[in-house]
Amino acid sequence: MEIEKKLDDFLHYQRLARGLSWNTLESYNYDLKKYFVYLTKQKISDLNAVTSENISGFIHDLRGQGLKSASRARHLSAIRTFHKYLLNEDYADSNPAELVDSPKLGRKLPGALTVDEMKKLLNLPYTKKYLAWRDKAILEFLYATGVRISEMINFTTKNFLPQVGWVRIIGKGNKERFVPIGKKAIKAIRLYLKRSRRYLVKSDSEDIMFLNRWGKKLTRMGAWKIIKNYIDQAGIKKKVTPHTIRHSFATHLLEGGADLRAVQEMLGHADISTTQVYTHIDRDFIKQEHRSYHPREKPSK
Repeated sequence: MEIEKKLDDFLHYQRLARGLSWNTLESYNYDLKKYFVYLTKQKISDLNAVTSENISGFIHDLRGQGLKSASRARHLSAIRTFHKYLLNEDYADSNPAELVDSPKLGRKLPGALTVDEMKKLLNLPYTKKYLAWRDKAILEFLYATGVRISEMINFTTKNFLPQVGWVRIIGKGNKERFVPIGKKAIKAIRLYLKRSRRYLVKSDSEDIMFLNRWGKKLTRMGAWKIIKNYIDQAGIKKKVTPHTIRHSFATHLLEGGADLRAVQEMLGHADISTTQVYTHIDRDFIKQEHRSYHPREKPSK
């Protein structure tokens, strides 16, 4: 059958020219064969006769079978790649899949700790061990500023401006931003500088603020281990990531009434839509706010 022959040629090309793994090729094979079964039911045997409506119909049919949007998007990606191959190899005059919209994937909401969980976490590293002073400063710094892990490990002492209550952050694309930092984080960092960093610093430590036990800059994995260790000690069972404290920072500011654009500036987001995801996190909180402050919902006195 012509369609099956074109599929074999396509998979052969993907393996040799693009070096795709067997797992990826198997995925292409599985998704495209399902697509071909649909075309056969529509009495379509000529790939040049396929229209964007046929492909949209197949994607809609997958939805009826209960496939989630991510799975439907994967099928469409395979179909697009296949029809693009046919076009490039002069087996077809056009790519009908180009006109088909991808299923909306629905943005995943970032995980965040509650305010109480965050307080519990920040209260942990209080011991007289010099690394505990560093860990306390790291946690306070992350929660006070909402910086990324990569921005924290590259933060320098010269960019710590406690007299004016700001820190200078060098973010993605070497972009500079100034972020406010609160009194508790300033206090924690000053104690770290006095009681810990002075003993960690070596001649080649440069100006890096947060150092490991050998006086070197922390790695991303090293920083994550520190955070994860205290999250475990706090008995927090939620699934956490290296950005959990950053997510908590943004969530708590917005829940407290902070302006969305101000939070965007603090997080270093180029597009406000990236920040807007945080406005949808805690629906229970929003519902409670509505009940508490809407004139028609307020309990009568």
